Order: sequence, then structure tokens, then C-alpha cells
Amino acid sequence: MVRWILIGALAIVNIATGMWGYQEHQEKNAILIQAENSYQRAFHELSYHMDLLHDKIGSSLAMNSRDRLSPQLVEIWRLTSEAHSNVGQLPLALLPFNKTEEFLSNIGDFTYRTAVRDLEKTPLSNEEVKTLENLYKQAGHIKDELRQVQHMVLNSNLRWMDVQLALATQDEQADNTIINGFKTVEKHVEGFSEGNNDSSIIGTATKDHDFKHLSGEKIDEQEVIDRSLNLFNTKNKRDISITKSGEGAKVPLYSVSYQDGDKNAYMDMTEKGGHPITLLIERPIKEKQLSLNEGMEKAKEYLNQFNFKNMEVYQSSEYDNIGVYSFLYNEDGIRVYSDAMEVKVALDNGDILGFTAKNYYMNHKDRQIPTPNLSNKEAKDKVNKSVDIQEEYLALIDNDLGEEILAHEFLGILGDETYRIFINAMNGMEERVEKLSGSEINYSNNF
Repeated sequence: MVRWILIGALAIVNIATGMWGYQEHQEKNAILIQAENSYQRAFHELSYHMDLLHDKIGSSLAMNSRDRLSPQLVEIWRLTSEAHSNVGQLPLALLPFNKTEEFLSNIGDFTYRTAVRDLEKTPLSNEEVKTLENLYKQAGHIKDELRQVQHMVLNSNLRWMDVQLALATQDEQADNTIINGFKTVEKHVEGFSEGNNDSSIIGTATKDHDFKHLSGEKIDEQEVIDRSLNLFNTKNKRDISITKSGEGAKVPLYSVSYQDGDKNAYMDMTEKGGHPITLLIERPIKEKQLSLNEGMEKAKEYLNQFNFKNMEVYQSSEYDNIGVYSFLYNEDGIRVYSDAMEVKVALDNGDILGFTAKNYYMNHKDRQIPTPNLSNKEAKDKVNKSVDIQEEYLALIDNDLGEEILAHEFLGILGDETYRIFINAMNGMEERVEKLSGSEINYSNNF
């Protein structure tokens, strides 16, 4: 009797186990089917958006009305954003596809910055028309390649899950049609990307900035080592390694790295003058001993050491016992946002953990800053009346076209949020509104 009871119990357990396994299998299949459907949707939408993108660029070349051209360029910008989003939803993280993504980003940048300007006053230049013609041809190549991949996917009923598996296992022997197709797309884009280097598609984010504020004589590797020992706060030369930038670099640099136990450091230093452009030091941070204000004083001492003058702290924050301080150049009471730098200070002992001055060295120059047309009061009238303004400044900022403009800057509170608002000091236009984290703004300037 007991024997039959045990047999019955085991049978029930086996049936239950089988049902559980079947249910798990079904749920797993459902997840895989859902993922496959998402990948298929993203891919076919990418192909569709590239078709539209090619058509819209072609249409823009045929337009004569500036009233119609601006909306058309905005539409092209929207389509590049959609295509970029589609690429991001595909399992291509392990497949080099950066040239194609960069191409889409460049189209978006070019069309957006062209669309937001007044085309009546500043119509498309011959160079910009040539750029659009090149983009039209290049978008056509990408469209055709994607259409070919799409045809093979539909004709052979290919699965994107196989792509994900092949990339994850790095199975280079696998003859995956989709992977090969996307590699072909990337190869085509890489082939014509060099042709864009002289067109206005490159560098549309800002005006032509360069490293204009580098002073001093060229330094050699021994001088780099001596300065690195001081900056890394060490005496051990053996752990420092140096490499020099190759020919054709925009600015000749020494890249210096250092490792000693749990302390790692990296720095880029200019050959001319030995100026540190970036510095990063990683080490365990102990218990906090310094306040955020005391850390700020350490950051100022560091900037004074490298002869940075008229730098003003405009933002500070603290995380994991590290103080982060953002500085702006102040020219006769005007905050210059292009000439910015950041310093990180360890609040356990005051050591410098990070520094970046790339924007400062690229943008800093002698400027002829105009006298504002609008008074502070007139500019304040342009701000939303619901904003409780706490601070007011004059500032030099970059607009959407990468042009430096003079603006009235207002820091204010709306509800529980803090905002930074810029009103064009020449024409009263609201140039920018930024929402700030409450921990990053300090109205007392005393931290």
C-alpha cells in the first residue's frame, strides 16, 4: 500500500515538474519572441527612416522658398534622431557601428543649427548647399545597403536573436548575413566620412575654436616627469610612464600615467608651456576632514599655482567625500562660460583628484565685448513672472549656432526647483533655460 502511495506521489511530482518546466519554457520563448519582435521593429523602422531621410534631403535641395526650407531642415533633424534611436535599440553594442552613428549625429547637428537661424538674413551658403548634396548621396548609399539587408532578412526569415548570440560569443566564423550587411554599411560610411572633413558639417556645434592661450617654451620628457611628480604627489619616478602625441595632433601633448598600489593617475600636458589640460587621480577616499568651503580654497590655490587669473566659482557639489568645483573666467564682471574649467578635491586631506581646462585653453582669447542694449531691469521683465530671482549677472555664452553672445543671467526659484535663465542682452530673446540640481547651487557664495 505504501509502495503505491509513493509511486503515486512521485508521479504527481514528475507531472508538476514537467508542467513547471513547460511553463518556464513557454515564458522563456515568449520573452525571446518579444525581444525578436522589438529588434525586427527597430530595424525595419531604421530602414524606413533612412528612406525618408534621403527623400527629405533631396527635396530640400529643390526648394527655393526659405519659409519652407526651415521646416524641412527641422524634419530632417527629427528623422536623424529617430534613426539614431532605432540603431540604439538593435543588438549592435559589440559591433563597431560608430561611423554610421556619427554620420547621423552630424546630419542632425548640421540641419538643426541651420534651421534655427534666420535664413532670410543668412541664407544657405554655396558650401552648405554642397554639404547637403554630399549628404544626399551618402544617405542614398546607406539607404540602399539597408534595403539590401532588409530584403535578405525577409527573404531568408533571418533572426536578430542569432545576431545577438553571434556578437556576444564573438563567433567570427559564423556567416551571419545581418552582421555582414551592417559591416558593409559601416565600411561605406567610413569611406566617405573623410570627405566631410572640409565641409560645414564638421564643427557646426561651435565656431572655430582652437588652443589659443598656450604660453611658454617647449618642455622635454624630463621636465614632464618633474612636474608630474608634483601633480601626482609622489617621489617615485619608476612608476611614471610617458607617451607623446603623434604627428598631426591639434595640440602636441604628453600623456602621463602613474600607478602605485591602489593609486592610479593620468594626465595630458601640453608640450608648449607644460600646461596640464586634464588630470585624473583615483585612490580610496577616507573620512571627510574638510568642508566644501575649505575644499574650494584648495581648488583656488591649485589654479593660482598655474597662474589662472580672474577665475570665479559658479557651481559646487559634493559626493563620496569629494568636492567638485566649476570655475568661469570673469572679464570685468562678465562671466565667460566658454572659458570654463573644473577641479575635484579630496575632502579627506585636500589633494587634487581631478582637473580639466580643455575648454579654457580652446576658447580663451582677447574679446571685444559689446555694451548691452537692454538694461538689467528690461531683461528681467522678459523672465517668467513666477520665477523668484535670487541672483543676476552679465554673461557671455554660446548660442545654438555656436556664436558667443552677451546675455543677462538670472538665477531663480520656481516651486521647489532652481533655474538659470539667459536673456540676450542685445535683443531680449530668451536664449536658454536650465534646471539645476539644488545641491549644486549656493546663493551665499560662501559654500
